[in-house]
Amino acid sequence: MSATENSPCPHAVGADDAEWRLDLGAPEDTERLAACVAALAAAGDVVALWGDLGVGKTAFARGLIRAATDPAEEVPSPTFTLVQIYEGGAAPIWHFDLYRIEGPEDIWELGFDDALEEAVSLIEWPERLGRQLPLRRLDLELTFAPELGTAARKARLIGRGPDWARRVERIRADFGGDA
Repeated sequence: MSATENSPCPHAVGADDAEWRLDLGAPEDTERLAACVAALAAAGDVVALWGDLGVGKTAFARGLIRAATDPAEEVPSPTFTLVQIYEGGAAPIWHFDLYRIEGPEDIWELGFDDALEEAVSLIEWPERLGRQLPLRRLDLELTFAPELGTAARKARLIGRGPDWARRVERIRADFGGDA
């Protein structure tokens, strides 16, 4: 299946958005991409992580958190806690896993409004937010790519809004262009 078939990220690319598709041949490539995003993320940013169970959303989040804080940072999946908060970088990082929330309104009980103001918000299972998902954000879609290898993934970044669109172009340049 190609990255465009049955895409988990259902949103079209708008006129003010930027899109970049790349292959991630190994987990180290995912970590390097996460480090590029971490270098440009700031308080108030939202990074929405789209993809199937086991595709590497938490691995990407772990890479971003470690790049922004401490390479030895313990980064468990927040599947049962729903949110984990990390300090130590330029801004706090709130890592949300929304797989288990009952409905979009539950996000406010987790302090989402505080995260949107003062932190970088990493959101796994962003489709659970419905209309609560902020419009200006970075969408990262990961899909399995068995044709490239057992650990390979395809990634699709969409910078939503002019600011994130510029940053997607910077991430592309920092990562090494058309990977």
